[in-house]
Order: sequence, then structure tokens, then C-alpha cells
Amino acid sequence: MSVRIIVAKDYDEMSRKAANIIASQIIMKPDSVLGLATGSTPIGTYKELVKKYENKELDFSEITTVNLDEYKGLSREHDQSYYYFMHDNLFDHVNLRKDASFLPDGTKADSEKECAEYEAKVASLGYADLQLLGIGRNGHIGFNEPGDVFVKDTHVVDLTESTIDANKRFFASADDVPKQALSMGIGTIMHAKTVLLLASGKDKAEAIKNSFFGPVTPQCQGSILQFHSNVIVVCDEDAYSLVK
Repeated sequence: MSVRIIVAKDYDEMSRKAANIIASQIIMKPDSVLGLATGSTPIGTYKELVKKYENKELDFSEITTVNLDEYKGLSREHDQSYYYFMHDNLFDHVNLRKDASFLPDGTKADSEKECAEYEAKVASLGYADLQLLGIGRNGHIGFNEPGDVFVKDTHVVDLTESTIDANKRFFASADDVPKQALSMGIGTIMHAKTVLLLASGKDKAEAIKNSFFGPVTPQCQGSILQFHSNVIVVCDEDAYSLVK
């Protein structure tokens, strides 16, 4: 196991440190495949990357991106779709080529076929050079929820009540939150050469403790990262607060 944990003072410092790690990847390998995440945690990191681009410190022109997941049933124009999120927070503000960003398409009628095609696409790119992850309160990574097994490939996921509850603040009501998503599998994530996981706030403290200081179990999907050869965790003091 090779997990390096960097504890930042707060969310802003976490975001700056994470952006510096991603920037280093882009500078060292300008044609990197970046695996990207959504949710509230990486927003600050994306803001920092946009700043670096605007200051002419970064060039995204050769970068390719693959996203972890997408809600099933939301159109790409919906302001809570992850397609919309990525364009709003990063893609529309840097010089990433229009044809160089890939996300699962949650609007396809045949979701299983879309998952298989997306898995093949990510594999054809050689998987991510650096995969950015957040982590759910229940230890989920991507939308891989606690269960009896680690699902290997991109697949359709039934979202847990905990995840729906965490995401309902983005929607008019909990009833509007999609109940399913398309997500990279654990195997797809583990193929990344480097994994960069971010966590902020006391509500993520248990997930950090269980993922990196507890047993490896599909009941806490993040715990599989203990078997990865190169993981960097950047978390703030609150997210690290339960680690003795």
C-alpha cells in the first residue's frame, strides 16, 4: 500500500494543494488523461486550475478528460447534470479541446450498452494518468455504493438514501434527485496510475478513517484504495479529525 496523506488547514488550502498536484501532472505530461470528479468538494480545485490557466501557467490543449459518473435520466443541459457541472466549473474556462472530454451519457435508453461503451473508451485511452476522487459520507467513490462486492467495470448504480440525502440540496426536493447513476467501477478507478482523493469537513471524517485505517471491505468502497500503488489523499483538519 502506498497512501500519502496531506492534511491541509481548511478547504481553501486543500483546494490549492490539490490544484498544485494536478498542475504538476499537466506540466510533466502535457497529454495526460485526467480522471475528473464532480460534487462540491472539487469546485475549489477547479477554480484554482482555471486561475493557473488564466495566468498562463497551464495549457490544457493536449489533455484528455474522463469523468467518473453521471446521473441517469438527466439531460446534458440540466444544471445538475455532471456534463453541465464540468463545463460550468472547468471546461468552458480553459483551452481543453471540445472533443477531448468524455462522460457517461445518462440519457441513453440502453444504459448497460452505454456503460460498456464508456468502459471501452476509457480503456482505449489507457485509463487515467491521474484520477481525482471525492468520497461520500458512506465511503463511496464515484457512485460505487456500499455493498457485498466491488464492481469492476462501469455500471448502473442504485443510489442509497444517504447519497440521495447528501445530493438533495442541489435539487428542488429529494424527489427530484435521480435514483440511479452510471459510474466507473472500482476496477476502472484502480487502473489509474495515480489517485488523488479529496475530503473536507467533519462529515467526511468517518469515511477517511474507515477507508485508510480500517479493513478493506466493499461496505466501505474507498477502502480498496489501500491496495493501490500510488494514492495521495488531501484532506482538511476536520476530515482528518477521527484519525488518532
